[in-house]
Amino acid sequence: MTSRATGRPAVFLDRDGVLNRAVVEDGRPHPPADLAAFELLPGVEQACDELGLAGYVLVVVTNQPDIARGTQDAAVVEAMHERLRQRLPIAAVYVCAHDDADRCHCRKPEPGLILDAARDLDLDLERSVFVGDRWRDIEAGRRAGCRTVFIDHGYDERRPEGEDYVAVSLLESVPWITSEVPASRPA
Repeated sequence: MTSRATGRPAVFLDRDGVLNRAVVEDGRPHPPADLAAFELLPGVEQACDELGLAGYVLVVVTNQPDIARGTQDAAVVEAMHERLRQRLPIAAVYVCAHDDADRCHCRKPEPGLILDAARDLDLDLERSVFVGDRWRDIEAGRRAGCRTVFIDHGYDERRPEGEDYVAVSLLESVPWITSEVPASRPA
């Protein structure tokens, strides 16, 4: 982890279901199949702009196991991330392309990608927030020492435990983030 004295605060963002519309089948979210289906959710651009202006470093942290499963091409995933970089003030995108069987350090709920980003970008995890729409996101954020926001889309799956705040969108969470985990240090 980085030093609290020098590290910057971040908002870590899951991708599907937080930034872009997830494809929900049988009550469970899935990533869009191609770039044509990749659509930002309402309010995401405004939310990211507000968080960036407030002083947070924005970092996307996403599991993309369909790459390991052979059902998605890494180039398509990268094209989706390039679209995010073009439209949002994102500092970096960290991707786990593994599946559960790989037992890697980077697949959420493991905090590996968050810890890597903290080291690479000089981030203070104690002054950072992880925003996600699944239990794996919230658990990864908690394990990394971040505060957490659960975006509740009512999926038919395991719910997270111990989240700090629940919202229905990233935009709705911005006032809580900026008031509860301020980017600036107290005087």
